[in-house]
Order: sequence, then structure tokens, then C-alpha cells
Amino acid sequence: MSPSAQPRVTLKLATSLDGKIALSNGQSKWITGPESRAEVHRMRAAHDVILTGVGTILADDPEFTARTDPMPEKQPDLLVLDRQGRMNMGAKVFARGDRQVILRASGDIAAAIDGYERVMIEAGGQIAASAIKADLVDRIEWFRAPKILGGEGLSVCAELGLESLDLAPIFKRISVTERGDDLQETYERVR
Repeated sequence: MSPSAQPRVTLKLATSLDGKIALSNGQSKWITGPESRAEVHRMRAAHDVILTGVGTILADDPEFTARTDPMPEKQPDLLVLDRQGRMNMGAKVFARGDRQVILRASGDIAAAIDGYERVMIEAGGQIAASAIKADLVDRIEWFRAPKILGGEGLSVCAELGLESLDLAPIFKRISVTERGDDLQETYERVR
């Protein structure tokens, strides 16, 4: 960690074709296929910290580790935003002793990631929207599975509060890669 570093923030999204991250009942394992999940592990290994919300931990009980071959020398730290103290201390994220798991009660993402250089956000629609609204996201890695979940599914991004299209953040697509049956789209923020 470097106290003067401006974080480079990547927002990782895994959705159906219609931009849903889960069914209305919260079921989300597995929207994308094994090739996409393997790429996400490689991406995690390239970041200093993963930011998520307690809702993701409670819904999916993920490990949030980089399981690559060979394994990385160091696992990324994990920052969990938990305003209401709902964290399950028996969650899988605590099973490893080779990385820090940091709980933050604050909803301010910029303060939580201060001091990190490479941040990867893997979270639900509310945190994704908060990071986009705060103009923190430099890159989006969007994995799309060839599935349609419908209007009752959970959206990839919560409300941004936009009142006109010219206020919408713009991202430029810089690549599209096939990952098995899925597509990985990479976008860079246009500022």
C-alpha cells in the first residue's frame, strides 16, 4: 500500500445478457461459465484489494481468493462494506490466514480504498452504482453469459439518479474476448 497512490479501480461484472446478476430470489451461482471464472481468478491476483459488500458475503459466501496455477505469492486483501454490522464471522472469507479481511462500517468507497493502488470491485448493484456515481471506476470488466433472467432479476447497477442522458458516465469498449460460451467486454472510462 502506498498512502499517496491514486487507486486504479476495476469494476468486475458478471451478468446475464439482460444485465442481471441474480434471480429475484438471490440465486446467482453460476451465471457465467468456468472459463470466465478462471479469468476472474487471474484478475484478482493482479489486484491489491477486492472491495465487496456484506450482502454479497451473506448471499453467496464466496472465498474471494485468487485460485490460479501457480497460486499467487500473496492473496489480495478483502474490504467488506458493512454499515449495519451484519457480517457472518464464520464466512469463508475468514478461512485463510494469508490475507487481510477488513470490515468497514462507512459507506464511503473512496475512503475505504484510499492507499491501495489496484482495486477490484466485486459487489452487488448498490456498490457498483455508488462507485460509478463517485466517478471512481476506471475500467469495467463485464462477463456476459448467454442467458436471459428477465425483469424480476437483480440488476447489475442500482439507480444513478440521472436526469438527462448527457450526465451518464461514458465508457469506451476496448476489447471483447470469448470465454467459453460467455463474452468478456473491457471498457475504459472516458473523462
